Amino acid sequence: MGWGWRPTWTQPPVDHVFVRTTRSKAAAAARIEAALTARTAGELLERLRSCFVRTQTWQHAGRYVSALVSEIPKRNGWTIAQQAGDRTPDRTQRLLNRAVWDGQAAMSQVRRFVVTGLDTVAGRRTRQGLRIAALDETGQAKQGTATCGVKRQYMGCAGRLANGINAVHLAYVRERVGHALIGARQWIPAEHLRDPDTAAQMGITDGLAFRTKGQLAIDICTDAYADGVAFDFACGDEVYGNCTQLREFFEQHEQAYVLRVASTFMLTLNPQTRMTCAKAVALLAKDKRRWQVRSAGAGSKGQRWYAWAWIATVSPRHYLLVRRHLTSGDLAFHYCYVPQGQPLTLARLVRAAGLRWPVEETFEFSKDSFGLDQCQARLHTAIIRHTVLVMTALAICAIAAAQLRTRTNTQAPPPNTPDQRPPSEPGMIALTIPETARLLATTWHQPKPADHDTHWRNWRRRHQARARWFHQRTRLNREYSLAK
Repeated sequence: MGWGWRPTWTQPPVDHVFVRTTRSKAAAAARIEAALTARTAGELLERLRSCFVRTQTWQHAGRYVSALVSEIPKRNGWTIAQQAGDRTPDRTQRLLNRAVWDGQAAMSQVRRFVVTGLDTVAGRRTRQGLRIAALDETGQAKQGTATCGVKRQYMGCAGRLANGINAVHLAYVRERVGHALIGARQWIPAEHLRDPDTAAQMGITDGLAFRTKGQLAIDICTDAYADGVAFDFACGDEVYGNCTQLREFFEQHEQAYVLRVASTFMLTLNPQTRMTCAKAVALLAKDKRRWQVRSAGAGSKGQRWYAWAWIATVSPRHYLLVRRHLTSGDLAFHYCYVPQGQPLTLARLVRAAGLRWPVEETFEFSKDSFGLDQCQARLHTAIIRHTVLVMTALAICAIAAAQLRTRTNTQAPPPNTPDQRPPSEPGMIALTIPETARLLATTWHQPKPADHDTHWRNWRRRHQARARWFHQRTRLNREYSLAK
């Protein structure tokens, strides 16, 4: 693949049926899975080559991705450099901060790779499923005030107000096939943009204007449309459903959407009647016959059953979709739009609403397996570049897992009755994204020099001793100034 290091894998045969080996079937299957996963990685990394001015920078980006895929416990500048085989973190820091390469062009290549890969797998099936644009934001807790975009705000990852940074993400979800991130924009507070000195310290480029999360979602979707990506529905939570500008943007592009809205969201039922969603449901959905029990999709524990109702508005293309929990009775409201000429049924809207949740799973994989929330960079460009490289690692494993899904899924049929006896052999679930990452990490493993770990252990201790000395000197200066 020309990254400056040679992975220990070979191309798989066209038809795995003709593999001849003296090993067991399980070992032969593992070899095929590892080879296909590594080939997928090679295809995407080769696509990214045009985004880099220097070949050496592109090669180091490949080593950075291989370190993200590995099973190191933390993925920061030091640990990534050590895993990539470097003697110091200088190259890794240069890759994120100063090297010349186009992060937005790389994100575009990742986006096209994900969409093409998932669509190709879906094309082999009789029922190809819906294509969903799932919008959501996720954050990373941060200490101090020097990081670009850092602010005390509500952090979903912490479930409370905390100091941190946030970014809006777009996930491409292909029903019954797979999902991966295909776009991202960091949210930056207005006060960071107003102060030229603060913007310069955080590496924020001149002319960058403040954008709300809804407006960032517009920017991401605009890039996706420019790359020729098509969606059956766009989905998002209340942050995006309550953004009038985003809804108008989708309608101008004739993009169907199913967006969560608050119970206080105002509906126009007819030219003379406007009321909140909660009041509309209380008034118009009292009859049990208005509700239908339908599945929002299959989860790991089975079908996710809810009661659903929909309410027409003054517009023939806009509806309110209401989901009710069968046990607690809690309600969730979705404002829906379907352009003229596209199918409009309750079942289709329910399917779309149920396909927003994979973005949460994508965040979980990105953080736990690839270190999306472990970046210690402070500059705006470095944060975006780390995000792009995490998206690259996720895309490789997501496409490989989708390609191997049918081959690796040997689960026993689900139970039909509550008292059914368990099967003697439960089989195995399909290869997941985390397991695909572990498989790729084994394939990409490169031997290090005998003194590599010792060198890094000594380097860290020496660096920490130097940092401690300077911290102590700073404290002495502060104490002397207070004593005067």
